[in-house]
Amino acid sequence: MGFILNIFKLTQGTFLLAITLFSNIYSNVAFAEQKILIWGDSLSAAYGIPLEKGWVNLMRAELGEEITVINGSISGETTQGGRTRLAKALKKYTPTLVVFELGANDGLRGIPPNVTKINLEAMINTAQHANAKVVLFGMKIPPNYGAAYSEKFEAIFTDLAEQYKLPFIPFFLEDIAEKFDYLQADELHPTVSAQPILLKRVLPTIKEALPSD
Repeated sequence: MGFILNIFKLTQGTFLLAITLFSNIYSNVAFAEQKILIWGDSLSAAYGIPLEKGWVNLMRAELGEEITVINGSISGETTQGGRTRLAKALKKYTPTLVVFELGANDGLRGIPPNVTKINLEAMINTAQHANAKVVLFGMKIPPNYGAAYSEKFEAIFTDLAEQYKLPFIPFFLEDIAEKFDYLQADELHPTVSAQPILLKRVLPTIKEALPSD
């Protein structure tokens, strides 16, 4: 009888060990599959500075190898361009989280705010239908575009964030706007020294938005 009990205990212990190992392996694999797709314009494409100095690359280093960061940003990109490219990128990279940083070039080109909103909403829906969570960055434009246009433009982002209950950064450039030491000669694009500031602003929101399972 004692022999049988010992065999039972040994078998039970082996089973529990196997379950524990499987659980740990599964947990590590699930965590390793976290993938963030940054879908932006020149502000995220490190325009005018070395690519490795941009905030996206700094975030990649901060998060470590366990989380894959894909930068799909293109300088000069509009919401229409981003919308056109998105489905193919989602299929290729299968991200668990998509960060939308688009709209600034729409504003600078005077594109009607309702058009920008339609494009952003389409991208949000496309990402969510691909089972990716979404973070939205808000944007503002220079005051010389007029108060009426500026208000409609800014409302695009707040309205969509509220409608879809998205993690939201109200104004991506809040901490460096009009601080010319942090802007390149064009007074639009952030310098190298501004990149850690941008990262500090957005990283907590991005981390919190990562799927837990």
